[in-house]
Amino acid sequence: MPPSPRATAPESSLLQHRAFVAFWFSRVCSGFGFQMLSVAVGWQIYAITGRAFDLGLIGLVQFIPSVLLALPAGHVADQYERRRVVLTGQVVEWIAIALLAALTLLGRIHEIGILLLVFAIGVAKAFEAPSMQSLLPALVPPAILPRAVAVSGSAFQMAMILGPAIGGLLYVAGPGVVYLAAAALYLVAATMMARLRYEQAPPKREPATLETLFAGVHFIRARKDVLGVISLDLFAVLLGGATALLPIFARDVLHTGPWGLGLLRAAPAVGALLMSLWLARHDLQRRVGMIMFASVAGFGVGTLVFALSTALWLSLAALFMLGAFDMVSMVIRGSLVQLDTPDAMRGRVNAVNSIFINTSNQLGEFESGMLAAWLGAVNATVLGGLGTLVVVGLWMAMFPTLRRRQKLHVEPAGAEPVAEAL
Repeated sequence: MPPSPRATAPESSLLQHRAFVAFWFSRVCSGFGFQMLSVAVGWQIYAITGRAFDLGLIGLVQFIPSVLLALPAGHVADQYERRRVVLTGQVVEWIAIALLAALTLLGRIHEIGILLLVFAIGVAKAFEAPSMQSLLPALVPPAILPRAVAVSGSAFQMAMILGPAIGGLLYVAGPGVVYLAAAALYLVAATMMARLRYEQAPPKREPATLETLFAGVHFIRARKDVLGVISLDLFAVLLGGATALLPIFARDVLHTGPWGLGLLRAAPAVGALLMSLWLARHDLQRRVGMIMFASVAGFGVGTLVFALSTALWLSLAALFMLGAFDMVSMVIRGSLVQLDTPDAMRGRVNAVNSIFINTSNQLGEFESGMLAAWLGAVNATVLGGLGTLVVVGLWMAMFPTLRRRQKLHVEPAGAEPVAEAL
């Protein structure tokens, strides 16, 4: 006799999984801390140097380790206990932020020191990210992993919305106060991660060779559905990202001030947050492939509406829907990659995925800026939205099994792709 819904209810509730609750609180605290840190670092460096170029250096010193160390970090995630890797990364970040606070309060801070400490944080995050992403499937059953991904995404969106605002308010009392608050949040995050308990078989240690480092790449090439979702994310974000041009739209198209720019920046995050809360209560049971493609297409349509809008309310609505559609596709993509990847490979696969995500975000901003310089912001954004729709059509034709996929959790046909990868 099948178990009754009442009997299976505890397993289907995320709150019943204490390890996931600890994981979520750790992500919330570290997310808020990082967003507050980002605001303080940017303001402080610009106050010290007065050069906009130095603001670009902040992104550069974080981008370099995120790409160069991704593959080694993926290998570490698959060879060592992932909770300890995440905890180590958070402790290193806490030390760097505490040093920023101490040097600032003592009046001994300078630009080079800030950039070096931000670089150290970037190195720690590069190793932390694949282990953090690979940890989630070990905390909840596969049936509720999509809801766990959505709830985990809500933590990130809350930090994106509220973190900069809180950091800005605290900055009135000085950057040292912001750094102290961020350090306190990271300490809580590390404490929650240290208290997290879950069952995991000891990983099989392998030497770090070129073959093992690139095993994630080989695995992705062998799994067409995984290749499809990762590459779709790369090209859709690369072409459809309009956030880098928001200051231009706020001033020259919508004729609003900094307050309007703030609303425009918050709108996608609000849409994503509300959608993540809805997805946390509703499972995606059927036609997940078509839902994902439709969501990415909705992202492209939202980009087009935003590009052509001359009214602030319509632009906000378009960005809100754009964020909501992006969250649906993100949950499906993230869950599918996690569920289709054996645990022994998750670190390296997530490392490759993080390279795609970081590259698409950074190059997407560069591509939007270059096109805007050549064609104007409106034309560049229209072209990006159309490009996203073209990519959706091409990927639906190139990956028919992904288009026809019904469920997120599909048992692998065999271990051959893993054997090839290893």
